[in-house]
Amino acid sequence: MEPTTPEPQPDPNLAVPVDAPAGPAPAPAVESTPRVAVIGTGAWGTTLALLVAAAEPVILFAHSAETATRIDHDRRNGRRLPGYDLPQRVHVTADPAMLGIAADLVIVAVPSAHVREVLTRVGPSIPATADVLSVVKGLERGTQLRMTEVIAQAAGVEPRRLAALSGPNLAHEVARGLPASAVVASNDPGVAERIVARLSRRAFRLYTNPDVVGVELCGALKNIIAIAAGAADGLGFGDNGKAGLMTRGLAEMTRLGIAVGANPLTFAGLAGLGDVIATCGSNLSRNHRLGDELASGRKWAEIEAILPGVAEGAYTVDAALALAEQHGVEMPIAREVHNALFEGKSVQRCLIDLLARESKDELADFRVWAERLRPSGA
Repeated sequence: MEPTTPEPQPDPNLAVPVDAPAGPAPAPAVESTPRVAVIGTGAWGTTLALLVAAAEPVILFAHSAETATRIDHDRRNGRRLPGYDLPQRVHVTADPAMLGIAADLVIVAVPSAHVREVLTRVGPSIPATADVLSVVKGLERGTQLRMTEVIAQAAGVEPRRLAALSGPNLAHEVARGLPASAVVASNDPGVAERIVARLSRRAFRLYTNPDVVGVELCGALKNIIAIAAGAADGLGFGDNGKAGLMTRGLAEMTRLGIAVGANPLTFAGLAGLGDVIATCGSNLSRNHRLGDELASGRKWAEIEAILPGVAEGAYTVDAALALAEQHGVEMPIAREVHNALFEGKSVQRCLIDLLARESKDELADFRVWAERLRPSGA
């Protein structure tokens, strides 16, 4: 009788959710000092720490000692990513000095409203040799800066060392090992390529893109459109109405992108169209849930207190409108999202007013880009 092959044993260094699909675990890596750090213990930051830990040790940096102690003791982040055990390769800390050993890659995954404060505090501990990756999807209120710009200012990081990751990445699906894709954008192709090589997995496929402005704007603006899509679902607008809203939302995202110098093709890619589809269509999206709750008659202050995390669209919409005003760009959907959140206007009235807008040439706004591409003197 031929000998039987023993069943493979799960790798104790990998997080395994209770409802995760069965499948082979990646081969364990050789233990070493962590060379990667994730700043932020939200759902996405914790998920990325798990992703890194599948191959190597990683530092997960919490905003407070209390949070770090709780997560380290429980070996779970039950408040932000329930159901996933943290492998021993995830080293949880609130000590900024620990970031000093992450000499290869530092990932910034804190809410956009706190990026400046956090990076001002921990920036001196980030190694001068480290690549710095922003996975934050927002714009800074008051300055209208993109997150890589805020990080560069607050932490004193050279712009050439910075990159941004964006795409259709619902944290719970990525944590489960379901297929996902994203884009890494950097002004330095070498930085983007190093990050892709470090983070890419069979089920987490990464692409590069030199358009940092476009990738970051896509990540910030799609959250605003997702609030509107959630409201449309809450009011029972149907698939046709929601598809129209998403498409026109993508159009106003692209208009602003063109105005600030982004490549419009970026908005047709993973960071743009891909993320719009995921965020506007999924019940896992906090921004979609916010819109749905607004449609039920609840106010923003009440909803903010019950969301299981940050709905970035609410914190970005005013910065987006200010940026649009600077560049003479009209963003009617974003304007109505602002009205529903902060002006007390009913969602029903907001969507009715959008439907009542005068029709126009669908491609009129994109002739600006065509003119830019036209050879001089043509």
